[in-house]
Amino acid sequence: MTRVAIIQAASVPYEPMASVEKACAILRRVAEQGAKLAVFPEAFIGGYPKGAAFGSVVGNRSAAGRELYQRYVEGAVELAGPELARLAESVEQTGVTVVVGIIERFGRTLYCTAVTLTPEHGIAGYHRKLMPTGQERLIWGFGDGSTIEPVDTGFGVLGSVICWENYMPALRQAMYAQGVQLYCAPTADDRPSWASSMVHIALEGRVFVLSACQAIRLGEYPQQHRKAFGLDFQEDEYVMRGGSMIVSPLGEVLAGPVFDCETELYADLDMTLLSKGNLDFDACGHYARPDVFELKVNTAPLRPVTFEG
Repeated sequence: MTRVAIIQAASVPYEPMASVEKACAILRRVAEQGAKLAVFPEAFIGGYPKGAAFGSVVGNRSAAGRELYQRYVEGAVELAGPELARLAESVEQTGVTVVVGIIERFGRTLYCTAVTLTPEHGIAGYHRKLMPTGQERLIWGFGDGSTIEPVDTGFGVLGSVICWENYMPALRQAMYAQGVQLYCAPTADDRPSWASSMVHIALEGRVFVLSACQAIRLGEYPQQHRKAFGLDFQEDEYVMRGGSMIVSPLGEVLAGPVFDCETELYADLDMTLLSKGNLDFDACGHYARPDVFELKVNTAPLRPVTFEG
């Protein structure tokens, strides 16, 4: 059995190191429970600005919106920065592998990224969200195929697919084809309908699905940021409700979904279910029909400018 933990918790807005210290405290609890893996939500470090418009309408942006965006940029982190270095120390000390959503600052662009940290290697892999959804495209750049490679943790092959990327059939197929066993889905989708998608993916890929979402109460946000959420929210209401869960390769819900609270969910995974589930279905094997369908994936890093000598 492999014990895993899903972390349903709110980040600390605009304060990435404070979010990291919160993660380190959680990791100590997770380690005491014997978990080998902890999956944190999308944008846990850097924050998911649900409800914020950054002063943008079609054809116009406001000065106040640019000021809010500047603050958001300052709260993002770099892969080689002190925040992830501190988290890597905690991963080494506790022995718990971590998948955590960050807002990554790379050059002058922000990316919604899922980072995998292992006790042996620190940052062992990272995945930049390929397709930001809706207004996310205003604040986040697009990832490419160079960051979809999974990580072999020793206790399972781990891959990350962020939020509504899970609605991209070709990306799911690419992850299955790479042998992903622990399919991590950090998300900001807190709707009850999200659970149906997670069960479907577990059955489709014959994978363990580990989905983590933040539980954010409006009263926990700084006063200057609350205005972005409008007057319909009361301080004791949840801006993001959670709904984190764990699903087996046979579609059995092992933990969750849980709403309206910060918590950690645990499950002991029977890894033999990965092969047992392939008795009657293998999306990239005996059920694939390559004589009819073909998928090509470009895993080359894409650059907007190439200088040639």
